[in-house]
Amino acid sequence: MNENTLNSLGYPQIQKNVADCALSYLGKRYARELKPMVDAHLIQLRLEETAEAASLIRFGASIPLPSLDGMETIMDLLGTGYLFSERDFSHLAQFLRSCAKLMKYMEGKSGAAPTVSRYAASMILIDPLQSEIERCIHSGRIQDQASKELIRIRKKMTVNEERMKRKLDSLVSKHRSIMQEHVISQRGGRTVLPIKKEFRKQVKGSVLDESGSGQTVYIEPVELVSLQMELAALQAEESREEMRILGDLTSLAESYSREIALNTETVGVLDFLFAKAKYAATMDGRTVRVNTQGHISLQRARHPFMGSSMVPLDFAIGRTYSSLIITGPNTGGKTVALKTLGLLTLMMQSGLLIPVEEGGEMAVYNEVAVDIGDGQSLEQALSTFSAHIRNMIGILEQANTSTLVLIDEMASGTDPGEGVGLSIAMLEELHSRGATVVATTHFGEIKHFAAATPGFENARMEFDTVSLQPLYRLRIGEAGESYAYSIALKLGMPQRIIERSKSLSDQSISKDRTFVFTSPPLETPALTSERANTEAGGPAELSKRKQSKHSKDSIGLHKKTTTRELDSPAPAKTFRKGDRVYAAYLNQSGIVCDVEDSRGNIGVMLRGRKVKIHKKRLTLHISANELYPGDDYDLDIVLETKENRKKRKLMGRKHVEGLQIELPPEE
Repeated sequence: MNENTLNSLGYPQIQKNVADCALSYLGKRYARELKPMVDAHLIQLRLEETAEAASLIRFGASIPLPSLDGMETIMDLLGTGYLFSERDFSHLAQFLRSCAKLMKYMEGKSGAAPTVSRYAASMILIDPLQSEIERCIHSGRIQDQASKELIRIRKKMTVNEERMKRKLDSLVSKHRSIMQEHVISQRGGRTVLPIKKEFRKQVKGSVLDESGSGQTVYIEPVELVSLQMELAALQAEESREEMRILGDLTSLAESYSREIALNTETVGVLDFLFAKAKYAATMDGRTVRVNTQGHISLQRARHPFMGSSMVPLDFAIGRTYSSLIITGPNTGGKTVALKTLGLLTLMMQSGLLIPVEEGGEMAVYNEVAVDIGDGQSLEQALSTFSAHIRNMIGILEQANTSTLVLIDEMASGTDPGEGVGLSIAMLEELHSRGATVVATTHFGEIKHFAAATPGFENARMEFDTVSLQPLYRLRIGEAGESYAYSIALKLGMPQRIIERSKSLSDQSISKDRTFVFTSPPLETPALTSERANTEAGGPAELSKRKQSKHSKDSIGLHKKTTTRELDSPAPAKTFRKGDRVYAAYLNQSGIVCDVEDSRGNIGVMLRGRKVKIHKKRLTLHISANELYPGDDYDLDIVLETKENRKKRKLMGRKHVEGLQIELPPEE
């Protein structure tokens, strides 16, 4: 997966949260290295084993996971010739004892957690090594019974120490009056007496040290010299024998290096597995079914960082539509919905349980491509629009049937007209490549495009129009509004500014319509067929007559448009049921099926789907009176009758600068 995608969706925080739930250095390492997978079978297996571990924890089981304290050093140095210490072997013995306990415990859980139990069953008991370590070392010290030679040496040392003790007691009694304090001291590993400086000549022996003030000298009595030399020799023998014993234990441990490594890795994997289960428990994570067909169906999904404070999200895509356009007001939850879907997908593909209701289904994608945030950069001199375009170019380079594309605020950062056109073209391209696309927008043109195009669907974030507060619930199948005027009015914007804004917005729509009128004429199939007939050698009279008519119509229409632009605004349009109208920005024609509502929106049947389009976005193509002669007709029946379809098929049409003009039937 792209690093930018992982960072944009907050995946590194997921890695950290799982690592915090791990106990061992290996478990934490595996959590920090966690990455999404693309093998659907492997993902399903990881989800099932995590669910098993979570069920054990949910039922209050205390898993006796071995501690890996000290094992990191042992695994790094095992087989390198390093001589392990008593402390190292104490850690190793404790690890081996814990492994045996874990294997016995998981053997009894094979029915409830078969997959997790198989991990423990793969571990190996190393009784010979454990027994030898326990025989030789206890509480971090080599035992006397570790070897016969060590027993002999330590017995001699005990005898020597007893003789020294008796001698010291005698010397202390003899020199008590001249000693600075009645405490036996050590200097350089030698036993000395603390004698007052002025009486040092009265004690036979060597001065090994003196106090900081110079008032006390530390003297090794001559009576102790031979005993201490003998003790030093015995201590050297003891050290050599202990080193030999540690060397033998190290060699024995190295002979089991493969088994120790296997057990250590298995414990790390189990620790990582139960860390995932613990993290799932913190957010009530559940498993989902996995597919590779792009089908997603989630109920009560929540963002893992928001917990119970988030309004649950119901989401579905991939069956009747693969591209979803989400609309709604600012701060309404559109971006959160995008990030929730993206992060839950990454978590699922990492084998993590996700906070959804049971019975969910998710798709596996090779790539998750996102364009979230404005991406401005002062260092790279990138504007918002430039950053969006750069992201979209990167998305196009990898988009295919196994790509999930998440786009926030389409058509933002540039001229709305050009941005809308570019966005629709991008959506068409991504859809043609089979990518699963979820995008958010405020632009009505993109909503209308989604409503009129197969494979696309609208959705909206619900909004309370009374309290003017977002409800953060996603409703699929309906397009939403931005409620900019209502929100601004509630926040205290003067009414006159709101009214002026609406007026300017209407004028902008009117100018867009004029621009469409003055665009180059579009060729319809009828016009193309007519031209082909002429070029193939058709009657010159007919060709000349049609060209003449075309020129007159074009000139007349151009004059009307020029007059409308210079003199006065276009008169208010009225449409009636049955009128055939043309939506220039969709480049589609349809039949009016619902009259104008209070907001100026008109219901139009486009390609078998009913959409709402503002009247200022429509131009009259053919009136209902021309299409259906006579006063009595039922629109619902007319739309479906074979005679009507024949009539529309036989009727020649011609698009001229955004309008369609009827041609007389050929003679």
